[in-house]
Amino acid sequence: MSSLSDAQAACFELARTHYENFPVRSALLNRPEREDLAAIYAFCRTTDDLGDEFPGDRVAALDAWETAVTSALAGQPPADEPVLVALSQTTSRREIPPDLFLRIVEANRRDQTVHSYADADALLEYCSYSATPVGRMVLTVIDHGQGQEPLSDATCIGLQLANFWQDLRRDWDKGRCYLPLDACARHGVDPSVELGRATASPALIDLVEEQVESARRWLQKGWSLADALPVRWRPIVRGFTRGGWAICDAIEARGFDTLRDRPVVSRRARTAIIINEMLRAPRRSVRLNTTRS
Repeated sequence: MSSLSDAQAACFELARTHYENFPVRSALLNRPEREDLAAIYAFCRTTDDLGDEFPGDRVAALDAWETAVTSALAGQPPADEPVLVALSQTTSRREIPPDLFLRIVEANRRDQTVHSYADADALLEYCSYSATPVGRMVLTVIDHGQGQEPLSDATCIGLQLANFWQDLRRDWDKGRCYLPLDACARHGVDPSVELGRATASPALIDLVEEQVESARRWLQKGWSLADALPVRWRPIVRGFTRGGWAICDAIEARGFDTLRDRPVVSRRARTAIIINEMLRAPRRSVRLNTTRS
């Protein structure tokens, strides 16, 4: 049986041992904010692991997890699930709509049966389950983000798309293709042939370049979100966007060929982003630096 303090400690440990950009240890935030971000992160990480790594029937595992999550959101978390014990506290404290959590579960359930997307609209609909709910959860922790949901959604979509184009190889190895099929046809790209190659063809490179530009447009669309938030949150939120932009830069630096190797943003570069945004935090109307690396 997990006490609340043990459950929260487990969430912090899960965040610490995974490479992610979630700011659960940021000194800019107060303890309750860090606890709630850790619980949200741990929920998302656990759900994604069930959808990507569970060794048995993943749909059945996700169904069982959804039942347990629903109980936790109703204030009755399973005592043997520390993540849900912590999550129950967070959802009660922040009054987070239950649908946001269930959408994350549904996104992972879809990943088991839906392996491609017809067009950009279909992909954006998927992002409304896999990405935008996370941003809206974070807005409830900020508690000053009312009315900012469209900007949060744009930021999360941009980040999700950047991750898709960064991870073409990884996703294909899982049997998934997030490149819109109509765009593939327009560029003369057959994903079943192209994504299994060691390097990208000129046609695939052109397609990825187009998709990276789309990710950049979404990131730009959401950039002003930080202006509406408390000063301590601005470096974090702007850092998310600039991190996504840096992924796009890393993809471009490799000639938009993400089959050869996976573009990454170095720890040093990520640290520089946060330091820079901390220095600019008091300012509103900060420009997003769109100079290409």
